[in-house]
Amino acid sequence: MTVDKLYLGGMKKGDRALIVATGGPIEIRRRLLEMGFLEGSVVEVIHEAPFGKDPIAVRVRGTLLALRRNEANYIEVHLEVA
Repeated sequence: MTVDKLYLGGMKKGDRALIVATGGPIEIRRRLLEMGFLEGSVVEVIHEAPFGKDPIAVRVRGTLLALRRNEANYIEVHLEVA
């Protein structure tokens, strides 16, 4: 059995997930970690832009942040089931 990886960039408004890993080029990875996208943190998609769904607004560690989907695709998550 294989499990497809899910990334924050693929989540929709209202989805909550647990951050599994943060990757990407070192500059982007460092910035994401400094913003609070740490392994084990819960992240929730709060809002999506109306056209093109980019950027997205997410809440992580109590902070509301805007993030481009291409950056969000470096954050691997496990979706929480309600």
